[in-house]
Amino acid sequence: MKHIILFCLLLASSTLAAQTQTSAYIPGVTSDGATFFLPKTAIRVSVLTEKVTYQPGEYAAYAQRFLHLNDVSTEASVTHRVIAVKQTALGVADTTKAYSVKFNNKTAAINVALADDGTLLAVNGTPTERPTDSRFQAAAKTPLPDPHQFLNEEILAAGSLAKMAQLTAQEIYDIRENRSLLIKGQADFMPNDGTQMKLMLDQLDLQDRSLTSLFNGITVRDTTEYVFYVCPSADIDNQTLFRFSRYFGLVDADDLSGAPYTISVTDLKTVARTPAETKKKKTESGLFYNIPGRLRSVISCQGAIVSQEEMPAAQFGNVELLSGDLFNKHYGTRLWLNPVTGAIDRLEAEQPK
Repeated sequence: MKHIILFCLLLASSTLAAQTQTSAYIPGVTSDGATFFLPKTAIRVSVLTEKVTYQPGEYAAYAQRFLHLNDVSTEASVTHRVIAVKQTALGVADTTKAYSVKFNNKTAAINVALADDGTLLAVNGTPTERPTDSRFQAAAKTPLPDPHQFLNEEILAAGSLAKMAQLTAQEIYDIRENRSLLIKGQADFMPNDGTQMKLMLDQLDLQDRSLTSLFNGITVRDTTEYVFYVCPSADIDNQTLFRFSRYFGLVDADDLSGAPYTISVTDLKTVARTPAETKKKKTESGLFYNIPGRLRSVISCQGAIVSQEEMPAAQFGNVELLSGDLFNKHYGTRLWLNPVTGAIDRLEAEQPK
């Protein structure tokens, strides 16, 4: 089971003026040119939770007396807990950074590769695949068979629940003794080969677990993934991401039945920010790319840090222009941008002959 919650925290806006033709329409590539977005960095927060459902067995009251099982509850219960909180960086289109490049006879940069959301990935090269937004897949469960099918005639004919529990416990001990004798090679009927041995041991184990469940009950664990996307454009201070209750699981951010999980995002200011309007490249031709900054993201619950990560952040950096001279037809220039940050991953240019 899995849930996806889109949760973008846009606390401020920082519009960078496009220094080529800025287009409001959907990005794409035509014979005349290309319109594209540069990416911004979103934080993908994956929260794995576990729901534990307990159903007491029929003989729960006799678990300690006949099987020496302590702390077996006679009451049904449902509880929840957070297993893990993980943060990763993802690239998403920044619609405030839309640029157009126009092709002409002197330009060789005509093979422009865009992501599905219009983000520029590569020029004259096979683009780097974006990180996949993989989802948690719960393992398949194999439920225990009905334990009553393993009850013999003597147990079923017992006149009281206490007597049935006593006889069932004795049956469990007999199964465990037979398994021990089989492993030691002392059973009356030994298997002919390893395959048959495994089948016999598996069957004894299944009977043991099924009959024991009449005493210690059935516990079912269901793991669920909840996913949040946080898109910061400025520092975030202890913003409630979600709340979590031991009895109700993940609840809404304004539901006081759960303890708050908060997120704080800090611009580490690793890049000196240059206002776009002070740049002197408006009349130059070329391609724009990001020089990303870095951020620190901390998720806490009641004062305790549960997840802390540092990652590159395109929106906390600058936009720069790659000279159009590199894409002159005399060069065999190839460019690859990082799909998460929009920074230059690789640039290959052959010198003119």
